[in-house]
Amino acid sequence: MENEPLIDDALKRGLSGLYEADDRHYHGMAHIEAMLALAGDYRASLHDAGAVEAAIWFHDAIYDSRAKDNEARSAELARKKLSGRADPERLDRITAMIVATATHELPSLDDARSARDAALFLDMDLSILGATPALFDAYERAVRLEYQWVEEPMWRAGRGEVLKNFLGRRHIFHTEEFRQRFEPRARLNMARSLEAITTS
Repeated sequence: MENEPLIDDALKRGLSGLYEADDRHYHGMAHIEAMLALAGDYRASLHDAGAVEAAIWFHDAIYDSRAKDNEARSAELARKKLSGRADPERLDRITAMIVATATHELPSLDDARSARDAALFLDMDLSILGATPALFDAYERAVRLEYQWVEEPMWRAGRGEVLKNFLGRRHIFHTEEFRQRFEPRARLNMARSLEAITTS
Protein backbone atom coordinates (compact mmCIF):
# COMPACT_ATOMS: atom_id res chain seq x y z
CA MET A 1 0.00 0.00 0.00
CA GLU A 2 2.92 2.38 0.65
CA ASN A 3 3.82 2.44 -3.05
CA GLU A 4 0.36 3.60 -4.14
CA PRO A 5 -0.09 7.39 -4.40
CA LEU A 6 -2.19 8.73 -1.56
CA ILE A 7 -2.89 12.04 -3.25
CA ASP A 8 -4.55 11.61 -6.64
CA ASP A 9 -5.44 14.38 -9.09
CA ALA A 10 -9.00 14.76 -7.79
CA LEU A 11 -7.76 15.22 -4.24
CA LYS A 12 -5.11 17.69 -5.42
CA ARG A 13 -7.80 19.74 -7.16
CA GLY A 14 -9.96 19.81 -4.04
CA LEU A 15 -7.09 20.79 -1.76
CA SER A 16 -5.78 23.36 -4.24
CA GLY A 17 -9.16 25.07 -4.02
CA LEU A 18 -8.69 25.49 -0.27
CA TYR A 19 -5.16 26.84 -0.68
CA GLU A 20 -6.23 29.33 -3.35
CA ALA A 21 -8.67 31.17 -1.04
CA ASP A 22 -8.36 34.97 -1.09
CA ASP A 23 -7.22 35.19 2.53
CA ARG A 24 -4.20 32.94 1.93
CA HIS A 25 -1.29 35.32 1.51
CA TYR A 26 1.44 32.92 2.66
CA HIS A 27 -0.29 29.63 3.54
CA GLY A 28 -1.31 28.99 -0.06
CA MET A 29 -0.29 26.83 -2.99
CA ALA A 30 3.14 28.44 -3.34
CA HIS A 31 3.98 27.22 0.17
CA ILE A 32 2.78 23.70 -0.65
CA GLU A 33 4.72 23.67 -3.93
CA ALA A 34 7.89 24.85 -2.17
CA MET A 35 7.57 22.02 0.37
CA LEU A 36 6.88 19.45 -2.35
CA ALA A 37 10.03 20.62 -4.14
CA LEU A 38 12.05 20.13 -0.95
CA ALA A 39 10.49 16.68 -0.51
CA GLY A 40 11.78 15.93 -3.99
CA ASP A 41 15.25 17.18 -3.06
CA TYR A 42 15.35 14.91 -0.01
CA ARG A 43 13.35 12.00 -1.40
CA ALA A 44 16.27 9.58 -0.99
CA SER A 45 16.31 10.41 2.74
CA LEU A 46 12.60 9.70 3.25
CA HIS A 47 11.38 6.32 4.41
CA ASP A 48 7.75 6.91 3.36
CA ALA A 49 7.80 9.73 0.82
CA GLY A 50 4.10 9.23 0.09
CA ALA A 51 3.13 9.83 3.71
CA VAL A 52 5.27 12.97 3.84
CA GLU A 53 3.71 14.21 0.58
CA ALA A 54 0.24 13.63 2.05
CA ALA A 55 1.18 15.52 5.22
CA ILE A 56 2.44 18.40 3.08
CA TRP A 57 -0.79 18.58 1.10
CA PHE A 58 -3.01 18.49 4.18
CA HIS A 59 -1.03 20.32 6.88
CA ASP A 60 -2.50 23.79 6.17
CA ALA A 61 -5.69 22.64 4.45
CA ILE A 62 -7.73 24.30 7.21
CA TYR A 63 -6.35 27.76 7.90
CA ASP A 64 -8.21 30.43 9.82
CA SER A 65 -5.91 32.99 11.44
CA ARG A 66 -8.50 33.58 14.18
CA ALA A 67 -8.68 29.88 15.15
CA LYS A 68 -6.45 27.88 17.49
CA ASP A 69 -7.24 24.39 16.13
CA ASN A 70 -6.22 24.60 12.46
CA GLU A 71 -3.69 21.79 12.72
CA ALA A 72 -6.09 19.44 14.49
CA ARG A 73 -8.83 20.18 11.97
CA SER A 74 -6.42 19.71 9.05
CA ALA A 75 -5.38 16.34 10.52
CA GLU A 76 -9.04 15.41 10.90
CA LEU A 77 -9.65 16.28 7.24
CA ALA A 78 -6.66 14.14 6.21
CA ARG A 79 -7.97 11.21 8.22
CA LYS A 80 -11.37 11.54 6.57
CA LYS A 81 -10.10 11.95 3.00
CA LEU A 82 -7.36 9.30 3.23
CA SER A 83 -9.48 6.68 5.00
CA GLY A 84 -9.31 3.54 2.87
CA ARG A 85 -6.23 4.79 1.02
CA ALA A 86 -3.82 4.27 3.92
CA ASP A 87 -3.73 1.66 6.67
CA PRO A 88 -4.46 2.96 10.20
CA GLU A 89 -0.81 3.00 11.29
CA ARG A 90 0.25 5.01 8.25
CA LEU A 91 -2.67 7.38 8.72
CA ASP A 92 -1.63 7.88 12.35
CA ARG A 93 1.86 8.88 11.18
CA ILE A 94 0.48 11.34 8.65
CA THR A 95 -1.85 13.00 11.15
CA ALA A 96 0.88 13.11 13.82
CA MET A 97 3.08 15.06 11.40
CA ILE A 98 0.26 17.49 10.62
CA VAL A 99 -0.59 18.11 14.29
CA ALA A 100 3.10 18.66 15.07
CA THR A 101 3.14 21.79 12.89
CA ALA A 102 1.33 23.57 15.74
CA THR A 103 4.53 23.65 17.81
CA HIS A 104 7.19 22.27 15.44
CA GLU A 105 8.27 19.89 18.18
CA LEU A 106 8.88 16.31 17.05
CA PRO A 107 5.86 14.06 17.53
CA SER A 108 6.17 10.83 19.50
CA LEU A 109 6.69 8.12 16.90
CA ASP A 110 7.81 4.61 17.73
CA ASP A 111 10.36 3.89 15.04
CA ALA A 112 13.40 5.89 13.99
CA ARG A 113 12.51 5.96 10.29
CA SER A 114 9.12 7.56 10.95
CA ALA A 115 10.69 10.05 13.36
CA ARG A 116 13.22 10.98 10.67
CA ASP A 117 10.44 11.54 8.14
CA ALA A 118 8.63 13.77 10.64
CA ALA A 119 11.82 15.73 11.33
CA LEU A 120 12.40 16.36 7.63
CA PHE A 121 8.75 17.30 7.11
CA LEU A 122 8.82 19.86 9.94
CA ASP A 123 12.10 21.28 8.66
CA MET A 124 10.61 21.67 5.17
CA ASP A 125 7.73 23.62 6.67
CA LEU A 126 10.14 26.06 8.38
CA SER A 127 12.61 26.37 5.50
CA ILE A 128 11.26 29.84 4.63
CA LEU A 129 12.93 31.10 7.83
CA GLY A 130 16.30 30.44 6.21
CA ALA A 131 15.43 31.98 2.84
CA THR A 132 17.20 34.99 1.36
CA PRO A 133 16.44 38.22 3.23
CA ALA A 134 14.14 39.40 0.42
CA LEU A 135 12.11 36.18 0.44
CA PHE A 136 11.97 36.14 4.23
CA ASP A 137 10.72 39.73 4.28
CA ALA A 138 8.06 38.89 1.68
CA TYR A 139 6.99 35.93 3.87
CA GLU A 140 6.68 38.19 6.91
CA ARG A 141 4.59 40.71 4.98
CA ALA A 142 2.32 37.91 3.73
CA VAL A 143 1.80 36.50 7.23
CA ARG A 144 1.01 40.01 8.50
CA LEU A 145 -1.70 40.27 5.82
CA GLU A 146 -3.19 37.01 7.06
CA TYR A 147 -3.41 38.62 10.50
CA GLN A 148 -4.45 42.08 9.33
CA TRP A 149 -7.36 41.96 11.80
CA VAL A 150 -4.81 42.09 14.67
CA GLU A 151 -3.93 45.61 15.81
CA GLU A 152 -0.27 46.55 15.40
CA PRO A 153 0.76 46.57 19.11
CA MET A 154 -0.77 43.11 19.63
CA TRP A 155 0.82 41.85 16.43
CA ARG A 156 4.27 43.05 17.46
CA ALA A 157 3.95 41.45 20.89
CA GLY A 158 2.71 38.13 19.52
CA ARG A 159 5.16 37.98 16.62
CA GLY A 160 7.99 38.94 18.93
CA GLU A 161 7.17 36.00 21.20
CA VAL A 162 7.18 33.59 18.24
CA LEU A 163 10.57 34.85 17.08
CA LYS A 164 12.04 34.72 20.60
CA ASN A 165 10.78 31.16 21.01
CA PHE A 166 12.53 29.96 17.88
CA LEU A 167 15.71 31.94 18.54
CA GLY A 168 15.81 30.51 22.07
CA ARG A 169 15.87 26.93 20.84
CA ARG A 170 19.17 25.13 20.69
CA HIS A 171 18.32 24.25 17.08
CA ILE A 172 15.59 25.68 14.87
CA PHE A 173 15.78 22.70 12.53
CA HIS A 174 15.63 19.07 13.57
CA THR A 175 17.90 17.54 10.92
CA GLU A 176 21.57 18.10 10.26
CA GLU A 177 20.90 18.69 6.54
CA PHE A 178 18.54 21.58 7.21
CA ARG A 179 20.70 23.01 9.98
CA GLN A 180 23.60 23.26 7.59
CA ARG A 181 21.51 24.60 4.72
CA PHE A 182 19.18 27.02 6.52
CA GLU A 183 19.97 27.59 10.22
CA PRO A 184 22.59 30.38 10.08
CA ARG A 185 20.49 32.51 7.73
CA ALA A 186 17.28 31.72 9.66
CA ARG A 187 18.84 33.08 12.85
CA LEU A 188 20.01 36.22 11.08
CA ASN A 189 16.59 36.76 9.48
CA MET A 190 14.68 36.30 12.71
CA ALA A 191 17.08 38.39 14.80
CA ARG A 192 16.76 41.21 12.27
CA SER A 193 12.96 40.90 12.32
CA LEU A 194 12.84 40.85 16.12
CA GLU A 195 15.01 43.97 16.32
CA ALA A 196 12.73 45.77 13.85
CA ILE A 197 9.63 44.80 15.85
CA THR A 198 11.03 45.87 19.20
CA THR A 199 12.81 49.11 18.20
CA SER A 200 10.45 50.76 15.70
